[in-house]
Amino acid sequence: MDFITVDLKEKSYPIYFAYDSFDKLGEIVKKHVRSSKTFIITDSIVYPLYFEKLNESLTKSGFNVSYEVIPPGEPSKTMEMAQRLLEKAYDNGLLRDSSVIALGGGVVGDIAGFVAATYMRGIDFVQIPTTLLAQVDSSVGGKVGVNLKKGKNIVGAFYQPKMVYIDISVLKTINKREILGGLAEIIKYGIIWDFDLFEYIENNLHEILNLKEDKLTHIIKKSCEIKGKIVSLDEKEENLRSILNFGHTVGHAIEALTGYQKYIHGEAVAIGMVYACKLALDLGYINEKYFERIFSLIQKTGLPTDYEDLPKENIVEAIKLDKKSRESKINFVLPSGFGKVEVISVKKEEILKVLK
Repeated sequence: MDFITVDLKEKSYPIYFAYDSFDKLGEIVKKHVRSSKTFIITDSIVYPLYFEKLNESLTKSGFNVSYEVIPPGEPSKTMEMAQRLLEKAYDNGLLRDSSVIALGGGVVGDIAGFVAATYMRGIDFVQIPTTLLAQVDSSVGGKVGVNLKKGKNIVGAFYQPKMVYIDISVLKTINKREILGGLAEIIKYGIIWDFDLFEYIENNLHEILNLKEDKLTHIIKKSCEIKGKIVSLDEKEENLRSILNFGHTVGHAIEALTGYQKYIHGEAVAIGMVYACKLALDLGYINEKYFERIFSLIQKTGLPTDYEDLPKENIVEAIKLDKKSRESKINFVLPSGFGKVEVISVKKEEILKVLK
């Protein structure tokens, strides 16, 4: 089984890459947690697909398993749901050396990680992401949290998992919309860090969209390597890690303004990337040719490139409320060359100009 290591000194952890290997999971998890008592958090979509496989493997390896199934999607990522899960963890007898396992997409990973980070001031945490977006983004890097009604991920922590297990075969059971949402984040990595990855997606888009195992494995592993490297250099987003927010400034605003209902996260990020590139073009950081290349790839994937009927003034106000803003400055991650970006403070008027 292939793996890479996220280097965070004493908090370092492996990311495993496999194909249809849930039967081996129990023995792998056993190597990375302190006790046999574990609490699986999953959602009602993933539960019938993978829970029994995971439960069987863990039980065979001597684990005492309890679990909770939550409704899918962002509406579950609340303080109320976190409290419910914390109460369940306590009722199930979890102790300081017990573990929480997240089995699901980004929402499950975020809230399960928040529960692990806060229960008894922190217990072991394992990520088993089952969507492309979670595999390449939210399961790696240790950001955990919940939403408030007016803002995404406002309550949370940096809390690293003990391990991440990525099984490529699970992608065959998710719909195309979710695949595209994850692909948006992979395109992001190509723009901010590794232009070879961007070109690989351009040249292999048809096979990627048809879920060819070797192509998917390549772009997933490459994305995890990039994010792992960035996180190892700047775990708590003091500086470099902020480049991972490319596309998220407008993207998070769109998600908040539409109540996390209209767009999935990757779709909002795709729109956000287009507008960040429009801003970069307008401010002279990139030329028209590079803008068109980025726009064309996002469009060819089938991802949205424009928000519909949101007032642009509302978008700017939502951006100003986002946790990534510092001292009232609006920071944008803007492309400045192939595989390169810069964090730029921009004025409200400059943003309004490029918003439609």
